[in-house]
Amino acid sequence: MKRHLFAFLAGGLFGTGLYLSGMTNTQKVIGWLDFFGDWDPTLAFVLTGAIIPMAVAWSMTKARPVSLLGTPLPSKPATRIDPNLAVGSVLFGAGWGLAGLCPGPAMASVTWGGTGGALFLLSMIVGIVIAPPIRKALAARAPQ
Repeated sequence: MKRHLFAFLAGGLFGTGLYLSGMTNTQKVIGWLDFFGDWDPTLAFVLTGAIIPMAVAWSMTKARPVSLLGTPLPSKPATRIDPNLAVGSVLFGAGWGLAGLCPGPAMASVTWGGTGGALFLLSMIVGIVIAPPIRKALAARAPQ
């Protein structure tokens, strides 16, 4: 129960931060990505501000095998770039660039994003659901 409460609080804090920083405003995000047009550099401060607490958190957890709640901490991610990472990065970037939304703000936009936000979220969920079977089918067809 405690774990769910902390997850709820962390998610709420994250969503509030997204909203207050403008990351849920699709026009602001698209403006950040429009280097050759009407570029809006203000999200650079948001992105930099997110890196600092994350670096502190990672350095604090380096020597800990478990979280403060006693659950195991994930191991350090692999540094190898594999096809899943490359394809996922391209899809993430394309969705972010075309719609101005990524998964966190897309979920937050359900409350205010109208049909466009809901359509993006629905498309994202469909992609999440169909990706594993497609990946499995492609792996089965690949030469061994």
